[in-house]
Amino acid sequence: MAVKIRLARRGRKKAAQFDIVVADARAPRDGRFIEKLGTYDPNTNPASINFDGDKAFDWIMKGAQPTDTVRAMLSYRGVLYRKHLQLGVIKGAISQETADQRYNEWMEQKNAKIEDKRTSLGTAQAEKRQAQLAAETKVREARAEAIRQRQAAAAAAAAPAAEAPEATEEAATETTEEAGA
Repeated sequence: MAVKIRLARRGRKKAAQFDIVVADARAPRDGRFIEKLGTYDPNTNPASINFDGDKAFDWIMKGAQPTDTVRAMLSYRGVLYRKHLQLGVIKGAISQETADQRYNEWMEQKNAKIEDKRTSLGTAQAEKRQAQLAAETKVREARAEAIRQRQAAAAAAAAPAAEAPEATEEAATETTEEAGA
């Protein structure tokens, strides 16, 4: 029986999520599986890959063949590197302690890289948001200034018109006084 480690789709349309499963190669993609190892969500940035590394390592060592996508995930999380080191231990090239030490050092470096990517994405998003807010503020201030200028122009136009009737009333009273005198 050929055993594969592959993805089984779930989730709604255009928002796929996947289960990482161990299944018989003859079973349908979303059908029967032997064991669920974890989940994969490609919709986040960076993609969320959550699986039990020890179970995946056991299945790899038993001969389960990962698909291309799952192979990339296993490599990303260090399962294939751990297999490489374990094969060296089995052949007698290195000791188990050396293999464990190399694996732990690699994992620390990898986790630091992942965390750096998350923080850089977070700061990039924050900077982008600040730039958007600054642009919106600039536009809002420009609109407010344009409104103030229009209101000032309307007030200036209304002020001479308001003064003109007073001037004509004064002129009319003066002419009536002159006519009466």
